[in-house]
Amino acid sequence: MYKIETSKQKPPVKKWIFAGLLFAFTMIISSILMLLYPFASKEKAAYFKGDNPILFMGKQAGNAYKEEDTIYLPLTFLQEFIDEAIIYDEPSQSIILATKNKVVQMPSDASSYYVNGKSVESEFSVVKQIGGDRYVALEPLLTFYSITYSILAETGAVWVQKNGETIVSGEVLEKDIHEELLQLRTKASLDSPYTASVTPKEHIFIEEEEGDYYLIRKIDGRAGYLKKQYIKKSNTREIAISLEETKNTVPKMEDPIQLTWEAVYTKNPNTSAIPKMDGVNVISPTWFELADGKGAIKNLGSKEYANWARKQGYQIWGLFSNAFDPDLTHEAFGNFETRQKMIRQLLNFSQLYELNGINLDIENVNPEDGPLITQFVREATPFLHDAGLVVSMDITFISSSGNWSAFYEREKLAEIADYMVVMAYDEHWGSSQVAGSVASLPWVEDNLKLLLEVVPNEKLILGVPLYTRLWKQESNGDVSSQALSMGKVKEWLTQNKVTPIYDPVSGQNFAEHYSEKDKITYKVWLEDEISLTKRADLAKKYHLAGVASWSRYFADETAWSALTLTNKEITKK
Repeated sequence: MYKIETSKQKPPVKKWIFAGLLFAFTMIISSILMLLYPFASKEKAAYFKGDNPILFMGKQAGNAYKEEDTIYLPLTFLQEFIDEAIIYDEPSQSIILATKNKVVQMPSDASSYYVNGKSVESEFSVVKQIGGDRYVALEPLLTFYSITYSILAETGAVWVQKNGETIVSGEVLEKDIHEELLQLRTKASLDSPYTASVTPKEHIFIEEEEGDYYLIRKIDGRAGYLKKQYIKKSNTREIAISLEETKNTVPKMEDPIQLTWEAVYTKNPNTSAIPKMDGVNVISPTWFELADGKGAIKNLGSKEYANWARKQGYQIWGLFSNAFDPDLTHEAFGNFETRQKMIRQLLNFSQLYELNGINLDIENVNPEDGPLITQFVREATPFLHDAGLVVSMDITFISSSGNWSAFYEREKLAEIADYMVVMAYDEHWGSSQVAGSVASLPWVEDNLKLLLEVVPNEKLILGVPLYTRLWKQESNGDVSSQALSMGKVKEWLTQNKVTPIYDPVSGQNFAEHYSEKDKITYKVWLEDEISLTKRADLAKKYHLAGVASWSRYFADETAWSALTLTNKEITKK
């Protein structure tokens, strides 16, 4: 008989177990590596585009032009990032820039330029035109703007930095790190392209952080995202650039301003007939007016009047107007040379009459020409300040009225001029088809609050009317009016035996009279001690710089004390 084997043969268990464990371990390690190092992109992206890239505030902002050792920045870059007020003046083929105390003219392809009219020689052309683009030499700009620059090795980038910019320095940690982990990524992710690599102990700048990443910049200007764990911060510093400033020679008014305009149309008034004006400390005669489109100025100034004003203790702010002619304004204010011509004449007049200031009364301007007016004020102010003159600018309340309101760039003008004088009247014009107040108190206050959103209260002077309109409403509904002084209104009330009553809606005294003879209804909203006191109180309530009244001729003896910015009781009548 054959022997039958009934026991089972044992498999090689140990080998299978070892293979399984090895496979599992390999999978676990691979998964961990995949989590820690997920598909690092090998794609490299160029960081800068073109030659001489401009690095500004963490980004490339166009490209500079380089000629030998001179660096030129595009005009478009300067306007967008440094000073929007830098302009190109076509008639003079010049770049014009105006700072707080300097007016600079840089003619194209010239080796000299002008600062406040004085020539400055240069070893290179300060303005270049390359194709259709204009470029300005960077070196002279350092005199006028709080910026600095450096040329970065390897990339040739022009790194422009401005005053107050914060620079955070750091260093790549010194440890064994896979080179792909030290690549600067275009996004905070390893699967994005990289722009450059860093090495252990390399000095870098830290600009932003996003999640687990820093945006870091190499010394050559290239930048990208890197894990925070590979970076150590070292120090923080602030770019500090100080420019030489010209001392402002314009004396500050210690007391609140109480200005009154002297309306001079053909000849100056007889000063012996002008009564004492208690409280008034500034008088502004309307002496100077634009005469033609070439920038000539008509002069009605009077040394006799100026001497009288000084003896009374008044400052004299000569008024210059654009003749309220939009066409002349467009031509005269439209180029640098005619603007400079006007400025030179105003400076000559200020010396001739020993003025303390210039009051700019620019009205009826095409809305598209508003920037020309701002540019004129920007260019005139440094010269006027240098002559010790206060610069004030007349404006209207904010409205959609094109030529009379929309052209004013109020916020920009307020940054330039010493004072802004709001002509807070003509709520109802002389040609209005509806009778109403020249400037009701609620209308003034509502508009004043809107204006104070763009003009600082310490620079704002409240203009007030010293005239009123006597309205005539005929039986057929036709409405007309005539302007009357404070004294003439009182005469009219007396002659017609009319007693005004207080109107709470307008905040003024109001009178109405029906003439049986003429079949006409007369209405008048009075400017008197009550209304003027309330206007002065508005100036105090909003802490304004003062008040200005149009015009001295319309006032009576009660006006000046009413407008004085001291505490007074208001009595309703």
